[in-house]
Amino acid sequence: MMVTKHDVFEVVYKNRVPTKPIDVVRKLNKDEREYHLIHRYLRELVREHLLAKKKEGFQAENNKHTELLYKLIAYCLKSGINYNLLLDKNLAQFISRALQKEETTSKNAKLNPKKLRNYLDILNRCGLVLIISEKPLRFRVFYNALLNNLLIYFGCKHSVITSSFFNYLPEINKELEIYRRLRKINENQYRRIVNELEIPFIHHSLSLEGNPLTLPDTFKILKDKIIPSNLKSKDVDEVKSYQEALLQMFKDANERKPLSLQLVLDYHRMAMWHEQDIAGRIRTIPVHIKGNPGFKVTSPHLIKEELENLFEKYSDFIKRKNVSVKEVLQFAVYFHNEFQHIHPFGDGNSRTTRLITFYLLQSRDVPILDIPFGLLDEYLSYTKGSHKREDKKLYHNLQKIVLYNLRKINKKLA
Repeated sequence: MMVTKHDVFEVVYKNRVPTKPIDVVRKLNKDEREYHLIHRYLRELVREHLLAKKKEGFQAENNKHTELLYKLIAYCLKSGINYNLLLDKNLAQFISRALQKEETTSKNAKLNPKKLRNYLDILNRCGLVLIISEKPLRFRVFYNALLNNLLIYFGCKHSVITSSFFNYLPEINKELEIYRRLRKINENQYRRIVNELEIPFIHHSLSLEGNPLTLPDTFKILKDKIIPSNLKSKDVDEVKSYQEALLQMFKDANERKPLSLQLVLDYHRMAMWHEQDIAGRIRTIPVHIKGNPGFKVTSPHLIKEELENLFEKYSDFIKRKNVSVKEVLQFAVYFHNEFQHIHPFGDGNSRTTRLITFYLLQSRDVPILDIPFGLLDEYLSYTKGSHKREDKKLYHNLQKIVLYNLRKINKKLA
């Protein structure tokens, strides 16, 4: 693969000490015939004030622009995103314009069709855009910390619509019909899709809990069964444990087992197997949300009563017939936030909440296999990142998550 200017920058920045061009060639595992190209990139980076030329070699400049570029690259590497695709000023300007609209169409995008499709393919690959419909083309770019930093880096206008409550139920219902028809005739392909999206969900879910492993590392551990030597055993065990719980959840949802407190305890025990003192056990001590002391959780002596009430409401809900998709999503949001605020475990509450919310939706034939990268920040801000219950906001966030999943699954099933 052809080396890029940003590949060269990343190597020099990480090295921290002056680096000679030939050393950059070797660190990138390139043939020495690429020496002149890499040396040209180094000179370009000097002209852009990202690197400085020293007697001993090239070194990163100490300025905000340089720090922000490396932050962008590191963020992409952690999330398994090709930073070379995103680090494009024209793409950043397109994103800036799109974020200023509730939704963008082929008419108001003001780009030629080929360029527009190229940009949408890049953003879709990165989980940063929701294609609402293809004909007519309607889409919405997600807003998160990565895009925020990208816009700042390229000096783009920074006005963003973030709190609109657009209704995606018509599109969801349409995609659900397609999904159910396609899955009926291609169940084996659906199973392959579940397996394919399993690891990204594990990474996304645990990244919200502070697990530092990158998406590529998570693939190595769970798919290739290779554990990189520089990783902490606790972080690796956390990933393995969550995979076991997720696989069991999918199996149970497929068999349509009713959700029960015992089932939830089993999921928590599997997900937190690396923390035997708390795995599968209701807490008896007060806890708080790290970084959000204003998030109110249930006192230990009231946990049992509130869980019983919650599962009684769940039992009443699943007995209902002819429940609309809207009602399913609304109950899923209620259940998610109620369980989150009960916070029955010493740790691992949020990852368990996501498992059982996915379970609830899967058991009602609403497939949700991942939270797209671009919606993670928004999801977090409406759940344990909020000071109060944000059911309305989470409901609209969930609509986008469900539609994103349906469109992705249907495209792969077709």
